[in-house]
Amino acid sequence: MSMFGAVDLSSFTPASKPAGSSSGASAQASSDSGGAGGPAAALVVDVDASSLRDVAELSARVPVIVVLHSPRSQVSTDLAAVLERLAGQYAGRFQVARVNVDAAPEVAQALQAQAVPTVVALIAGQPVPMFQGTVPEEQLRSILDQLLEVAAANGVSGTIAVDAAAGADARSREPEETEVERAAREALEAGDFAAAEEVYTHAIAQNPGDEELKVARNQVRLAARLDGKDPHELLVAADAEPADLEASLAGADAALSLGDVNAALGRALEAVRTHQGEERETARLRLLEFFEIIGPTAPEVAQARRRLATMLY
Repeated sequence: MSMFGAVDLSSFTPASKPAGSSSGASAQASSDSGGAGGPAAALVVDVDASSLRDVAELSARVPVIVVLHSPRSQVSTDLAAVLERLAGQYAGRFQVARVNVDAAPEVAQALQAQAVPTVVALIAGQPVPMFQGTVPEEQLRSILDQLLEVAAANGVSGTIAVDAAAGADARSREPEETEVERAAREALEAGDFAAAEEVYTHAIAQNPGDEELKVARNQVRLAARLDGKDPHELLVAADAEPADLEASLAGADAALSLGDVNAALGRALEAVRTHQGEERETARLRLLEFFEIIGPTAPEVAQARRRLATMLY
């Protein structure tokens, strides 16, 4: 993860360069503004073009994680909710800024977001790319920890002053990590996707009606299939070999990881349509996994279900 300056935020960021990007006294001043007496701000804010300046200014003292989402994408909405919860658990070490790309397309353009969800951090007024698409919750912590290291290296290590009573009340409402979640998280942190999947498979056998466990398992499967691969290269390969089932489904995985729900479902549906026998069943099962990850109430899923029914019956 590295700083980059290709994105022009000059129309949104402060006229003067924020503290925190240089060493010495200015960096120390930025750091000292944090702690218990740090800046008073909300942990989670909704941002548009008129308020992006405010979060850019805050990012001189506290990292701001910008999540670009759309009500049309259940995946992006779910990710925003996870980041909001983690903001509370990290006790003010960063702020989460939500951007509805449908309502604030200019912000999405400024941050060069090509899909939702896209997550970008602001550190000292400058954007730091984090990731696009879905990321299992268990892996978000390591990404956030890395981001905080980058921020500290650039002199931004403050914390948001959170009201103690409000913070305690929020923590009391947070569900504790279950044994299943802990075991899966530890497996993922060790890079053992198979072990994490087995944790969820065993839990599902004990609780077959728990839909959240099924979603978590499918997210782990998706992450395992994409591990070490470039989603954009997978898309190119899928387009080059449309008759290759493995390549086609990998392209569908890649599209989903980049937040393009319609493309992911469309590619999986096309795989069902163009294959027969066991290969068609493999494509159908992958599509059902997508349904669970995206969310059964998403309009894209409802439409895809109707198209699938016309193919099978």
